Amino acid sequence: MQSSINYIGVDISKSFFDVAVPGGQAYRHYRFDNNTDGFEALLKMVPSEHVVVMEASGPYYLRLATYLKKQGIGVSVVNPLVIRRFCQMRMSRAKTDKKDSRMIAEYGHVEKPALWQPPQEYVVSLQQMEALLANVRKEYTAVSNQLESFRSSGMLDEGLEQFITKELEHKQELIDDLTAQIEDLALKHYGSMLADLESIPGLGRKTAIMLIILSGGFSRFSNYRKLSAYIGLSPRIFESGTSVKGKARICKMGMSRIRAMLYLCSWSAKRYNKACSQLYERLLAKGKPKKLALVAVANKLLKQAFAIATKQTMYNENYLIKACF
Repeated sequence: MQSSINYIGVDISKSFFDVAVPGGQAYRHYRFDNNTDGFEALLKMVPSEHVVVMEASGPYYLRLATYLKKQGIGVSVVNPLVIRRFCQMRMSRAKTDKKDSRMIAEYGHVEKPALWQPPQEYVVSLQQMEALLANVRKEYTAVSNQLESFRSSGMLDEGLEQFITKELEHKQELIDDLTAQIEDLALKHYGSMLADLESIPGLGRKTAIMLIILSGGFSRFSNYRKLSAYIGLSPRIFESGTSVKGKARICKMGMSRIRAMLYLCSWSAKRYNKACSQLYERLLAKGKPKKLALVAVANKLLKQAFAIATKQTMYNENYLIKACF
């Protein structure tokens, strides 16, 4: 029965994980190594009717979550931002692994999050390749900026310049190869969804692929608002009565690359996407800043993408798409 379910909180990192197990009025705390021995030790103390709750902390949670799932243990994987906000609501300021594991357990008890399902191997491959691609792009930018700095000095050794140039060429080859592999894998497993998403005026292939990767084929989020919050496009407005007011800003706790891609798409969407164009003009007519209007357009694009991907349909400007809320 639902009432017999207890939620065990796990705060996981690269080398170890902390566990908070409910017991009466308090929690018992344990620490295990983040390896098979630690997984087995945790399994021995987890009743089958309990649910283990953990954050989606980079790649570190995946092995433990998969192991427990295979052993028949219920697992919930939660966005770290959700846990952070839960802690803020509880006025919790302490930041320790022990405290975090207890707050995760309390979140499970209060919110009863949905059970996690292991992703397909190709989904993990897409996510890993995209993460590597992002790092290589950062490295390329850093080396390119360093080269420009050296050139500006007017005293750059010719041999060093050739060395750096070759390094940039090598990184560009990696970027091109990874981009091609990601596109091929996305087309293989999400070809129909990708075609539907590309039918949205203003939404390009690279952005569509990125959205598919982040959302696990739009299966990780029950509605577009949750996806928007995860990406960081949710607006935050600071107001307090009538004396304190602030500008509306997007939440910066999401992913900068996809936000930037959607923002660039908004420039095209405000011209060629009927619903986005109407939204943009309506906000400008109300005196809203252009940047805020473009962010709203980016959010509208995300809403359209979520609806089209989940409904498995093509874009139709004369059909009012109602995303699932």
